[in-house]
Amino acid sequence: MIKASSIVLSTAVLLTGCMQQKEEPETPVRAPAEIINTAPSSVWQTIDNNNVLRIELESGYVYVELNTQLAPNHAKNMKLLAQEGFYAGLSIYRFVEGFVAQGGDPTDSKVPVLANKRIDAELSYKTDKRLPIMALDGSDGYAIRTGFLNGFAVGQNHGGTKTWMTHCTGTFAMARGNEINSGGTEFYITLSPQRYLDRNITVFGRVLEGMQHVQQLQRTAVEDRPFNPITGVNVLSDIAAQDQTVFEYLQTDSAEFEELVAARTNRPEPWFKFTPNYVDVCAISVPTRRQR
Repeated sequence: MIKASSIVLSTAVLLTGCMQQKEEPETPVRAPAEIINTAPSSVWQTIDNNNVLRIELESGYVYVELNTQLAPNHAKNMKLLAQEGFYAGLSIYRFVEGFVAQGGDPTDSKVPVLANKRIDAELSYKTDKRLPIMALDGSDGYAIRTGFLNGFAVGQNHGGTKTWMTHCTGTFAMARGNEINSGGTEFYITLSPQRYLDRNITVFGRVLEGMQHVQQLQRTAVEDRPFNPITGVNVLSDIAAQDQTVFEYLQTDSAEFEELVAARTNRPEPWFKFTPNYVDVCAISVPTRRQR
């Protein structure tokens, strides 16, 4: 028979044991800036200058990374256009406030020598199996899945077998007419997110640096002044003797980037009094910096 005194003693021992257990300290939630500034060099990925364009405008340079994985044919054709000097003397001839800045040949009469004038659209990249991405939670209305792949903001179908770049701020894409394959030389840069354009047009790059020069473009033509001239477009590796710029981005499959997404989803800084427990793919800029 178990005596009552034994039960009391046993209970006391259990309670004492519970009181002696120390609670694990909570992991502090870090602000986005701290996450980025303390990320180790091992999670920063150098961008290949063979896939970076330097667009020279009146006020400065705009650097664009081309997406050779999701839109390889457009990336290749754009590099050929740059290498033959197609854009020298042309202009950013269309500026729609809060929408896009579009450049190239407004007459559509200039014929490339090395590149193609027209190129088949690459609206999504198709794979037999799911293409792994750093996925955000839930659908955002424009795509079943959104997230990041090798530094680019992307959308996917349910099975992950179709992947495309999303129209976030600083997206680099190919303008076209009504015919789906009518684009080839006229590019545009988005001035703000334009997600309704996703999968209607080929997106094949993102601005790494220089959006301020795009935003400073003239809105309307001024008499006796060239309208937003393009001095030149070059592949960065082709002008290494003039420009040794190297960029790197925070790897989007790293633990640090995952922590950054969480911090953007629910901002931990004391200034914020309400957090929605939600973030969309265009609200997270992939951290990019100059290596030199």
